[in-house]
Amino acid sequence: MNNIKITLKSGKEQSIRRFHPWIFSGAIKEMIGQPEEGDVVEVCDNHEEFLALGHFQVGSIAVRIFSFEKVRIDDIFWKNKLKSAVHFRQQLGFFDHPELNVCRLVHGEGDGMPGLIIDFYNGTAVIQAHSVGMYLLREKLAVLLKQILKEKITAIYDKSEGTLPFKANLNPKDGYLLGGNSEGMVTEYGHKFLIDWEAGQKTGFFVDQRENRKLVAGYSKGKKVCNVFGYTGGFSIYALKAGATLVHSVDASKPAIEQTNKNVVLNFGDNAPHEGFAMDAFDFFNQTSEKYDVIILDPPAFAKHQKALNNALQGYKRINQKALEQIKPGGILFTFSCSQAVSKEEFRKSVFAASANARRNVRILHQLSQPADHPISIYHPESEYLKGLVLFVE
Repeated sequence: MNNIKITLKSGKEQSIRRFHPWIFSGAIKEMIGQPEEGDVVEVCDNHEEFLALGHFQVGSIAVRIFSFEKVRIDDIFWKNKLKSAVHFRQQLGFFDHPELNVCRLVHGEGDGMPGLIIDFYNGTAVIQAHSVGMYLLREKLAVLLKQILKEKITAIYDKSEGTLPFKANLNPKDGYLLGGNSEGMVTEYGHKFLIDWEAGQKTGFFVDQRENRKLVAGYSKGKKVCNVFGYTGGFSIYALKAGATLVHSVDASKPAIEQTNKNVVLNFGDNAPHEGFAMDAFDFFNQTSEKYDVIILDPPAFAKHQKALNNALQGYKRINQKALEQIKPGGILFTFSCSQAVSKEEFRKSVFAASANARRNVRILHQLSQPADHPISIYHPESEYLKGLVLFVE
């Protein structure tokens, strides 16, 4: 067992007894030993009673808990964690679906592995560590994952360079832990996508919008659709296949729009009613004269922490107002926030303010979240990061 022990202040153990996986620095009374970032630490209450095991880190969140039992932390422990995550996806049908070969394999706290994301792209697993503790385990996790999935895994890519705390001084470099390939093709409900996990955003694709893309398809037949912050065109492909008469994809990243165009050609050839615009979303709305039946807003996280919350809420209000001013009467607006710091209520209030400013009568048709392969621990509501509203605009 560990030599490093953290004792909490009196009363600060209550959230841990309710299985919340974070310990904040202000809750710590004392530390026995001198933990370095990424070390496994034992957490006790004020009476020295065992509470949990987790990875120590420098910052507001001081410990990310991965076990509430006093167990040996070894290869068997981590292999069982990964097996549990894989088995969960197998029960949901992700490994034998005839038209689906992409999913999230590990979703941080939702799978009891805080700080770890693993996405699966038709044989390639992309690992992204958000904590030093998980980063130091990456090579071991790659070996264990290959043992579990066997021939289903042909490559494992570590993409943690941009997600680790910069103060850790690890100098991480993205690269293959197993195999190698710069781009792959996946199938999502019969739609084909080229994935560039080396140069793309996140792990290469926004896996979390899968079910919401499917919903967009149901509203797109015979419609003019605008996909804003469209990245590599996920929503655009679904809208086109559903029979949209016109689809515009907008993203500030030129490489993203180039990848969108490739995905359009991959699915429909050269004659699809599609046009991509590599430009700022606000500039696009200010310049376009087109009115749309369906608009999708899927911006990046406007707030990655609480200090940015007010600016983020203003940003959501402004972009939603622009979209509401550009949508036809009877139109459908899909609007999302992936900011963990923004609650469902705060996001909804921003969209409410945008609706009032745009002077449009708006009804909520659907309230959306993340799919089942991005599980939300009932003890960790913060892991419900994706919020979405589908609005009918009169």
